[in-house]
Amino acid sequence: MGQAASPELCRWIIEQISAGVSGDKILQAMVQSGWDETVAKTAFAQVSQAHQKDEARRAGKPFTDSLPEPDLTGQPTVIRALDRDVKVLLTLAHPRVVLFGELLSHEECDALVGFSRDRLSRSETVAVKVDGSEVNTARTSDGMFFERGENELCARIEARIAALLNWPVQNGEGLQVLRYKPGAEYLPHYDYFDPYHASTPSILQRGGQRVGTLVMYLNTPRRGGGTIFPDSRLEVAPVKGNAVFFSYGQPDPSTLTLHGGSPVLEGEKWVATKWLRQGVFE
Repeated sequence: MGQAASPELCRWIIEQISAGVSGDKILQAMVQSGWDETVAKTAFAQVSQAHQKDEARRAGKPFTDSLPEPDLTGQPTVIRALDRDVKVLLTLAHPRVVLFGELLSHEECDALVGFSRDRLSRSETVAVKVDGSEVNTARTSDGMFFERGENELCARIEARIAALLNWPVQNGEGLQVLRYKPGAEYLPHYDYFDPYHASTPSILQRGGQRVGTLVMYLNTPRRGGGTIFPDSRLEVAPVKGNAVFFSYGQPDPSTLTLHGGSPVLEGEKWVATKWLRQGVFE
């Protein structure tokens, strides 16, 4: 446990990443060479993130060490987010969670549902062993993605989110709308890209890691469908127009951002999710 990552090890990790070797294979090789697994994971996470920053800066792309965060100076109960007053209903320091009230109007919620209803397909997750995405039994929703700024409604909501969380519009992915039918759920998971997955290196080329998530509730199910954070035993009720935000400064379980969508017990649940990246998402 007294091992420390040497400059030689750091250079070797960068060489492996640059050669396209997956994170899990790099970790496996380090452990087989006698490195403690915890030290190996920490070293890989630190070196790979630093490498991403260097690559982005060499390409002239913005990259930041900061995190999206609302301005809660003076403990406000209401924040003016560009064109709308948004209520602050709950805050947690660790995990970093903020619950907002009335981020979206009911008309905006209904419009997002209407625009997306005919474009839904079975939701997928990032593939573990190959590049791309795949259907996963842990996620039983239907969903679709809007392009960033695809229409006036999306552009307005994205600008509001940017003002609320003090994060550039261009550092966000397009809105994803999801529908959960009765019995549908999303088992607990992390939103950051696992450094050890085979598809992660190619994903990170488009804006770096995810550093924050905003889940906006587009309706209120009759029963069930809450957003759960098992590590902190927190459950957020899905109330139409409200939104839950959480951030994660590193791709590691220590952020306590394990979360999931509880099964819908009656009615449907519609949500819109906004993921925020370290750099410009292209």
